[in-house]
Amino acid sequence: MSTANEHLAGDALIAGAGLAGLFTALKLADRGRQVTVLSGVARPGGATSTWAQGGIAAALGPDDTADLHVADTLAAGDGLVDEAAARALADDAPARIADLEALGVAFDRKADGSFALGREGAHSRNRIAHVGGDGAGAAIMKALGRAAEAHPNIHIVPGWNAADLIVEGRSVTGILARGGVEPNAPTLAVRADTTVLATGGVGALYRVTTNPPGSRGHGLGLAARAGARVADVEFVQFHPTAIACDEDPAPLATEALRGEGATLHRADGSRLMEGVHPDLELAPRDIVAREIAREIARGGTVLLDCRTAVGARFAERFPAVHAAALRAGIDPVTQMIPVAPAAHYHMGGVVTDLTGATSLEGLYACGEVSRTGAHGANRLASNSLLESIVFGARIADAVAGATPGTSAPKSAPQGGEAPKGPDPHAVQIMQLRTAMSLSVGVAREAGQLAATLDMIRGFDADARPEASGYRNMLAAALLITAAAHRRHESRGGHARLDYPQADDALACPLPLTLDEARATGLAASPTPVQKTA
Repeated sequence: MSTANEHLAGDALIAGAGLAGLFTALKLADRGRQVTVLSGVARPGGATSTWAQGGIAAALGPDDTADLHVADTLAAGDGLVDEAAARALADDAPARIADLEALGVAFDRKADGSFALGREGAHSRNRIAHVGGDGAGAAIMKALGRAAEAHPNIHIVPGWNAADLIVEGRSVTGILARGGVEPNAPTLAVRADTTVLATGGVGALYRVTTNPPGSRGHGLGLAARAGARVADVEFVQFHPTAIACDEDPAPLATEALRGEGATLHRADGSRLMEGVHPDLELAPRDIVAREIAREIARGGTVLLDCRTAVGARFAERFPAVHAAALRAGIDPVTQMIPVAPAAHYHMGGVVTDLTGATSLEGLYACGEVSRTGAHGANRLASNSLLESIVFGARIADAVAGATPGTSAPKSAPQGGEAPKGPDPHAVQIMQLRTAMSLSVGVAREAGQLAATLDMIRGFDADARPEASGYRNMLAAALLITAAAHRRHESRGGHARLDYPQADDALACPLPLTLDEARATGLAASPTPVQKTA
């Protein structure tokens, strides 16, 4: 391993330059704190947040309330949502939307100036705030990136990924970052008073995903390797309607299309969701995804029909989906779009309290890497971007209120793309992604889960000690697979073919350590614990 150069990052060090990372950085910087942001991409905007099409859920309409938003969140979460976290999400939402508008985000509005709110699956009201139809993520990230780069208290260091936490006792004092995947990649040891993980999700651990390649569970893995508490990691949300084509990652046909009336059909033209759920296409995502997966497993094709609901307005109303469909050789104005489920969002992660604090002193987590309790077993559509900004602001309040600010960073690391080389584990990574899609996907069963656990343990045993990024991926995959093996029921985003019913005794989180995950399949199942915030 190359020798690490050590740097002091000021008041706060944030790993990740997506929505969660940049919003937290801006909130801290506005409170006078010096913030260093490690970004795995050359410039802000390359994170998963940029790809978000749907929008942000918030009770902004005259017929809506935070209470209704909480109720819908609880219902979608299938018994595992922490109500206090859902309440924080719904109550804080309007103020956080106002924060984004102050940063220049132009949400879609009607002629009378009110928000043009859409509806998505499992929402009882129109409460999705959009930007440019399906461009919310890109527009928000553009505004945040511009603000962060201009802020005098924020220092963005591009081209470096968090590889390991620096832990002293039970306290996290910084991050060991690496500038590539090759064994001799340069290494930085960056220390700060507070460390925030905002590294995103796990979707790209799967062969079929809507997430970019960087979303491979690195933050989850490094936190678990350091001893942080994790929970709900078995709950992976598969977006029902990724466009079925050869692209990796798969382009997304946003749920807002179904919110506007698009329908799902079998190849013979019959409606797929009739008789399955009273809300038809707007049923919770896990239900729609499983029904599509069943039809495909039977050798069928599932088609999304937008011709009547959107029709000639497609290119203007949903430009990103329109462009993706055209790349796949489909004109969505006149043709139905073939769709399939794809790994999309992770409900579980590093356990935090309502301020974003983890079980390790000095470490906070925000965004998809975290498990705040707001999503439970199945995230309510468009609560994900909201969670990032709500808990980003709460982290800033907690950190800024707890410690005085310092002077500027004493030895802030410099930016610039670190050299990249070929990944020596590319073959194993593709094998892992394929196994995760086949065995830890929309439907799971004990035999395939056990085989995947054995494969991951074998890869881990052969991994080089200095291959931190690869080992973090393996740790994340091991945790997800072990948690799926240990939960003997079907609930939310976790469906077991051999345990098809929900079990009331398991209507609670089942926390998991990395050591427990390594022993899964070799020891007895865990005893359920009570819900915690």
